[in-house]
Amino acid sequence: MPTYFLRVRYNGKKFAGFQIQDNAITVQGEVERAMEIFFKQPIQLTGSSRTDAGVHAKCNYFHFKTDIEDVVGSVYNLNAILSGEIAVEGIFKVPDDAHSRFGAIKRSYSYHIYHRKNPFLEDVSWYYPYPLDLKMMNAAADLFKGKHDFTSFSKKHTQVFTNDCTIEHAIWMQEGEEMVFKVSGNRFLRGMVRALVGTMVRVGRGKIALSDVKKILEARDNSNTDFSAPAHGLFLEEVLYPSELQLHLSN
Repeated sequence: MPTYFLRVRYNGKKFAGFQIQDNAITVQGEVERAMEIFFKQPIQLTGSSRTDAGVHAKCNYFHFKTDIEDVVGSVYNLNAILSGEIAVEGIFKVPDDAHSRFGAIKRSYSYHIYHRKNPFLEDVSWYYPYPLDLKMMNAAADLFKGKHDFTSFSKKHTQVFTNDCTIEHAIWMQEGEEMVFKVSGNRFLRGMVRALVGTMVRVGRGKIALSDVKKILEARDNSNTDFSAPAHGLFLEEVLYPSELQLHLSN
């Protein structure tokens, strides 16, 4: 049976997360509902990267298998059914053994903070009306680069085999009114980016030192980690696959 990838973007404000849940509005649930309405049969989706309630995505993927003809040409119809918070960006035929989650080799996120009240940023950035030392926050970000056990920056009771992640890129930048943290790696744990941000903000405020950050990372214990960064400042920016599969997704 042919395999397809579906690329989606969404504003996470009204969703209880990405993955389908009973009695909750989720991104997966809404896309599956739209597909069942249009194709007149249920289609089960598998997601590439789970995002928590309130988190946004500029690029995320599902994969599914179906014998339905002209699935690729159904983007307009699905978008007509979906609410304004979700957009299907494309549907792509891929090799039959392609898997949206396990096939991904890199994921990129951004986290946004603003200091001066702005109604246009309220739902997509963290309003933090206190000065932050960008240089110190970048020094903290440097500590996370490379391969580490990120147990200290993960929510508890997650079902993963390892907490090792490799961070390739981590930097804070000033972009207009916002301070933006950009981070890329092979994988991320549940709540990890927000935990990194919350802890680096404490460095930027002078509440903790860089040596404290190093101790938190090495402790493999999240009891001293700051998880307070709100969900609405976080964006999943990109999910990348091996070049042979990425070629299918660029068509």
